[in-house]
Amino acid sequence: MSSDPHRYDILISGGSYAGLGLALALAQALEGVSIGVIDPKARGAGDPLLDDPRAFALSASSQRLLDAIGIWSAVSETAQAVASIEITDSELDAGVRPTLLTYTNEIDDGSAASFIVPGGPLLMALDAAARSDPAIRFVTGTASGYSAGDHGAVVTLTDGREVTGALVVAAEGRRSTLREAAGIKLIGWDYEQTGIVVTVEHEREHEARAVQHFLPSGPFAILPLPGRRACITWSEGSREAQRILALDDTAFLAEVDKRFGGRLGRVRLAGPRASWPLSMHLARGYIAPRLALIGDTAHGVHPIAGQGLNLGLRDVAALAQVIAEAMRVGLDPGNAETLKQYERWRRFDATVSTFAFDGLNRLFSNDWTLVRAARDVGLGIVDRLPFLKRALVSEAAGVSGDLPRLLKGEAL
Repeated sequence: MSSDPHRYDILISGGSYAGLGLALALAQALEGVSIGVIDPKARGAGDPLLDDPRAFALSASSQRLLDAIGIWSAVSETAQAVASIEITDSELDAGVRPTLLTYTNEIDDGSAASFIVPGGPLLMALDAAARSDPAIRFVTGTASGYSAGDHGAVVTLTDGREVTGALVVAAEGRRSTLREAAGIKLIGWDYEQTGIVVTVEHEREHEARAVQHFLPSGPFAILPLPGRRACITWSEGSREAQRILALDDTAFLAEVDKRFGGRLGRVRLAGPRASWPLSMHLARGYIAPRLALIGDTAHGVHPIAGQGLNLGLRDVAALAQVIAEAMRVGLDPGNAETLKQYERWRRFDATVSTFAFDGLNRLFSNDWTLVRAARDVGLGIVDRLPFLKRALVSEAAGVSGDLPRLLKGEAL
């Protein structure tokens, strides 16, 4: 481990899900590695970021990664394995919402293809594990600039301090200072939609069933949690979202209940509401000299399929593996060939996924009669083809293709 407190083998800017996951994976894989994590403030109990109200639909491969880095045991009791998935497509005021597609959510070995995991407990587990690992040091501050040289990259913080890494990883989220400093451009657009999330309690058992209602303004997902609880993840037109979010709790709950469709009996709020503007972006490149992008810094997707965090963890698994393999044979972790290997492994998958989710949102977030009829016929056909449903489940579970070892549950 480096004796210089301002120089690291790996310097990660961003202490959220992807950044912390990468730090833990590398700390466990490489003896003597020095890892720095730049984070805006020293966190503690009550930090709003650790109270993330969202819940994530983690794929089976993401669950295996969390298990491999020792995090799954800390969050498993708060997670809900999804037994089945149901899809409907109707107008908001439709008296009946027919189920167009339903399928069992399990992979070939009979285990769940996905799990609903609350964001707060997951982030707390990652944060606590990283702060207790002697290979990981936290640098309190915010990156404001970056420059790369032959022997390392220097990250300048907003207070003027400089921190150096042989490799710098930008895991800063959708707005990334380091991505901009490296001159990496984006492709992207806004959706004129707002994402709304809230946890509710309901009268009847959800039977571990996740439900996706496709409504004209955007998808309304019911994600089951342990007990009679569910996380609602809801896309709404921005103007209508502003009206709904301004309502008091009683009126807001009435809007939730209208979309819930009474399927689980009476509902009541069981957590704070949160919202964020929805957009899509894709970095034109994932690397620059001694710099790699991961997670939302590299790609920001519509939440329609709940795959954003899964894509980020795929980045973590691929980058951790190529870095570990390079450093074990004495190579510099920031060498160009290692970074190119990471980009080749991840860019195609992330690009296809980003545009696929964009297409799904455009297909289902409208009320055109012909389009609705065509997509409903398509869903009905899929519902009658078991082999196609199995293939879709396998793809969503992230268990097919050329997988890094962590996504198989194997140690690096």
